[in-house]
Amino acid sequence: MPQTYFTPATFRFLRALDKNNSREWFAAHKDDYERHVREPFLQLITDLQAPLAKISPHYRADPRKNGGSLFRIYRDTRFSNNKLPYKPWQGSRFFHERRHEIPAPSFYVHIQPGDCFAGGGMWHPEPDALKHIRSFIADNPAAWKRATQSKPFREHLTFWGESLSRPPRGFDPAHELIEDLKRKDFAVGENFDKALACSTELLPWTVATFKRVTPLIDYLCAAQELEF
Repeated sequence: MPQTYFTPATFRFLRALDKNNSREWFAAHKDDYERHVREPFLQLITDLQAPLAKISPHYRADPRKNGGSLFRIYRDTRFSNNKLPYKPWQGSRFFHERRHEIPAPSFYVHIQPGDCFAGGGMWHPEPDALKHIRSFIADNPAAWKRATQSKPFREHLTFWGESLSRPPRGFDPAHELIEDLKRKDFAVGENFDKALACSTELLPWTVATFKRVTPLIDYLCAAQELEF
């Protein structure tokens, strides 16, 4: 049966958290967080297990409350100038089974008032991983174009993140994919609105988005010598 996950109460809670970002407020409203944000997101993750396994047997939708696909709502403030204790959003990462061994691309879903999206890729890859990706693109341009220039990809997905202002050292400035080689992030996605987030279409839409992102994930796995 088609299922809904999030409701207007999900967005009310996240907006209120953004305005009242304190440990005292969160403790007083933790039941609302569990009921309207965490539990429905864990159910969405559970329901994505079977479709994700069909996309790739090496990717995981892990619905554990801690240590799984769902990001913690608590912010790590140790090295940040922003000392607010909570994120006013909830996100989930669907990861490669070997993520602890090798930097790997992920699929992703993000729920936030005014900024919901799904997609995937590698965000801020470490220098070694970034060099591998750039070298792989430089050596395999045709496969990169097949992965990122198809009609479904171009019509639905947008590259996000930062790029260098100049060509990276060691790469031909005249390379046909120089703008892609200048990327510092290799992540794409598509936004969706509150109406879709609160509808029965969220699960099939997310699966369709993951399928459109799949050629990029597959390519990035190959760059990192990971199975897909």
